Amino acid sequence: MKLSIQDNRLPGRNIKEKFAKAKEHGFKAVEIWGIDLANRFREIKEISQKNGIDISTVCAGYRGCLLSSEREERALALKDIKELLSMSAELGAVGLIVVPIFGPPQLPDSSPGKSAEELEKELLTELLFEIAQTAEKIGSLCLLEPLNRYETHLINRLSDAVKICRKVNSPGVKVMADFFHMNIEEKRIDQAIIENGKFISHIHLADSNRLLPGCGHTDFEKGLRALKQIGFDKYMAFECRISGNFDEEIPKSIDYLYQCMK
Repeated sequence: MKLSIQDNRLPGRNIKEKFAKAKEHGFKAVEIWGIDLANRFREIKEISQKNGIDISTVCAGYRGCLLSSEREERALALKDIKELLSMSAELGAVGLIVVPIFGPPQLPDSSPGKSAEELEKELLTELLFEIAQTAEKIGSLCLLEPLNRYETHLINRLSDAVKICRKVNSPGVKVMADFFHMNIEEKRIDQAIIENGKFISHIHLADSNRLLPGCGHTDFEKGLRALKQIGFDKYMAFECRISGNFDEEIPKSIDYLYQCMK
């Protein structure tokens, strides 16, 4: 089990102290938020190398929206995503986590022609063709993240993201599975993982209440066993609130995850 944790979840006055805390608790990697990454890039790369802590992934951080009704916003998102993919590759990360759109559709509904969602999926596929070319060239991944219905209308389940991946048909576009969102949207987390496992290249860990695994009612045991069954060997990153003392709660949660995998 290769565990990672988001940098904004780590205590510390600066990135150096955060990475030291990650190493102290046995994390193999840190997931970096993509916001302002260009200005933090050199420092993060240097500290990662000195501490022997990998960068598992870069999480979002791009401006604009891929599925905006405004061409300028789409172009801005596309530009930033390509740049973040390049930085991800140079940091040795698996890839960049991408949410195509938050909230409701921004494109017009042209019914009885095509619905807004149909237009979105066509547009997303076209944009991902271009993103995939960059990802393939530099050896990185665009990781599509399904979110629950309260955060986005478009890609809610793993199968939704996989359908897009199949259309793009590129090794540069894969899926990230988040236990918090799966707990809301999937009928069975373990079944969803097994059915879509070929495309899963990263995991986010959070319980049903967005706290550490073991603090809610999500069935991590079946989910983690399913990941083991499909031979998942990539990173699983903590993306959750930590209620209580970090140095006390993190070891308990890590132990809980290991127990679930027995």
